[in-house]
Amino acid sequence: MRSPLSHSTAIIGAGIAGLACARALDAGGLPATLFDKARGPGGRMSSRRLPEAVVDLGAQFFSVRDPDFGRQVEAWRRAGCAAPWPASLWSAEAGRWQRHADDLARFAGAPRMSAVTRHLASGLEVVAGTRIERLEGSAGRWTLVDERGARHGPFARVVITAPSPQAQALVAPHDAALAAACETVVQRPCWAAWALFDAPLPALPGVDADWQAVRLSDPRLRFVTRNQLKPGRGDQGESLSLLANLAWSEARLEDTPESIAEALLEAFREALPPGVHLPAPSALGAHRWRYAQPEESGVGEADYRLSASGLALCGDGWRAPRVEDAWLSGHHLGEALAADAP
Repeated sequence: MRSPLSHSTAIIGAGIAGLACARALDAGGLPATLFDKARGPGGRMSSRRLPEAVVDLGAQFFSVRDPDFGRQVEAWRRAGCAAPWPASLWSAEAGRWQRHADDLARFAGAPRMSAVTRHLASGLEVVAGTRIERLEGSAGRWTLVDERGARHGPFARVVITAPSPQAQALVAPHDAALAAACETVVQRPCWAAWALFDAPLPALPGVDADWQAVRLSDPRLRFVTRNQLKPGRGDQGESLSLLANLAWSEARLEDTPESIAEALLEAFREALPPGVHLPAPSALGAHRWRYAQPEESGVGEADYRLSASGLALCGDGWRAPRVEDAWLSGHHLGEALAADAP
């Protein structure tokens, strides 16, 4: 009879990669426990509930390129937690707005981005509000120690989906090869701001009245979305999510959230067509993602790393900058762990 320990897995991080890994393990009949420092699952697909609106601060939508991921997204659509969005996508440069058109299928969580991760977490064991600070043990018998000194385990394997600097701190005392691999994954920071308004935005000449998102050519600001036009949010007032450019975020990483929000909203004002004036916001704020996303994977790189020690990296811990990349990274690792279970 096989011991439950022989195929138990701890997953650090309940974002899209960790949840995809856990679901693949669950499909193989193998137990997995997810640990996350936040109050619930989500990671970069998190949303913030404000008194007046729900605003997305990480991923604003996700695109589909891979057929396996496409089948997963179709399952989310049937479950009602994702819907096509945006239908009205624009590009702006020097005040000139043009419709952005390509062949990519794009989707958003419904009624918020975190609906997808909450759906994935259903039926899984998730230990929220728990920051794992170190690992103890060795191959086949790992214990996780959290910030309060509580111990969790033992587990046969540990999957780390945290950003590579945090992953490196966990694996360095135990696996030099994985620690060295973490050093090759460059993480970029990003500021994300929001602005609330008491009235709808003014009409833009030649642009859909219900435009939903715009890509900008500005050194400060790269993307703006209208939250109330996302699936399932028609009952909330006008609000914008504003994502900063990564290089600008790096240069302003220690600035105050207030100054960041004001600077990004000013960049959006300057991107409006001539003669259009943005009303004063009723509320502003910003969130700093110190590790927003890893840089693109190199050609031929595997989308996860698995060591003989039973430690593994995927998702943010191992080159997964897009939602699709993160899901595939975790899903492939979970399938590999399930196939290798004794």
